[in-house]
Amino acid sequence: MLEDFRSAPISEREKALFAFIEKVNRQSNATTQQDVDAVKEAGWSEEAIYDAITVCALFNFYNTWIDATGVHDMPAAAYEASGVRLASSGYAAADRRAGA
Repeated sequence: MLEDFRSAPISEREKALFAFIEKVNRQSNATTQQDVDAVKEAGWSEEAIYDAITVCALFNFYNTWIDATGVHDMPAAAYEASGVRLASSGYAAADRRAGA
């Protein structure tokens, strides 16, 4: 999947979304209604497409900000711990306030 989503064992629906996001990521100014229509035809809603565009744009922003400010990457062990936490708890953070 990480090397080439086109040959990965994922659905054609998912491949259509990843192809769209690849274009958004590399050539956002060349994205057309035809590109959006192709993703819709693959079964994605306008809301899902909007969310995908937003996530792509935010990651581009964050990566640019991190590179420009010199923020350092996490060590491999931190990524591993994060993966374990996400696998067991998901993205929603538990309420960690006192007494909760």
